[in-house]
Amino acid sequence: MGKSLGWSQALEVLNFILLLAGAALVLLPLAAVFLVSLSPSGVGVKAAGLTLANYQEAWQRGNFLLAFVNSTLVAIAVTGFQVVTSALAGYALARLKFRGRQALVLVVLATLVIPFQLLVIPIFMVLKWGHLLNTYGALILPTAANGFGIFLLRQYFMTIPVELEEAAMLDGANRWQVLWQVMLPIARPALVTLFLFAFIGEWNDLFKPLVFTTRPELRTVQLVLAEFQEQFTSSWQLLMAAVVIGTVPVVLLFLIGQRQFIRGIAATGVKN
Repeated sequence: MGKSLGWSQALEVLNFILLLAGAALVLLPLAAVFLVSLSPSGVGVKAAGLTLANYQEAWQRGNFLLAFVNSTLVAIAVTGFQVVTSALAGYALARLKFRGRQALVLVVLATLVIPFQLLVIPIFMVLKWGHLLNTYGALILPTAANGFGIFLLRQYFMTIPVELEEAAMLDGANRWQVLWQVMLPIARPALVTLFLFAFIGEWNDLFKPLVFTTRPELRTVQLVLAEFQEQFTSSWQLLMAAVVIGTVPVVLLFLIGQRQFIRGIAATGVKN
C-alpha cells in the first residue's frame, strides 16, 4: 500500500513538472513579446527601464481605433449568424427525422475539409455580382454559416435526453419553443464554445479583408498588423506593441469564457 501511494505521488509530481514545462514553452515567447513591446525604441531589450510609449505610438500610427471597430463589428455579426444557423441546423440534424439526414450530416462534415481559399473565386464572383465587394457584407456573409458549428451543436443536442423535449411538448410547447426555451439554455456551454471559436477566428482572419476589400475605412486589426510587419521590420518594439494590442481582446474573451468552453468541448461527442 505504501509503495503504491509513493508511486502515485511520484507520478503526480512528474505530471506537474511536465505541465509546468509545457506552460513555460508556451508562455516564454509571449513574455518575450511583452518585454520587447515595453522596451524603449531604438534600444534592445536589455536597456534599463520600461515604457508604454510604444503602445501609444503604435495605436496612433496604425489607427487601431477604426480597426478595432471594424473587427468587432465583423466578428460579432459573423458570430451571431453562426450561432443562429448552427442552432437551427444542428437541432434539425439531431432531432428531426427525415430522409437523407445522415447524408446531410456527411455533407456538413465534408465542408470541414475544404479550405476556404479553394472557394475564394466563386465567392468573389458572387460578391461582385451582388455589389458587395468593399462592403461589410463581403466580410460577413462568406462565413455566416459554418459546418463546424452545425456539427458541434448537433453533437451537444444529442447528449440532451429526449424526455425533456417530450415533457415540454406534453405541456403544449411546439418545436420552436422547445428549441429556444429548453434546448438552447441547456446547450449554453456549446454555444459559448461556438461563440469563442467564431469570434476568435473572425478576429484573427486576414484572408477576407485582404481579398474582398480595398477601402482604407474597412481595415481590420489583422490588416493593420500585416502593414506593421511590412513597415516597421526594423522597429521590433513598435511591432511587438501592435501585436499585443491586437491580441489582448481575444485573450480576455477566452479567459472570461474558458469554463464554459471546457465544459462544451468535454460534453461534445458524448451521447446518452
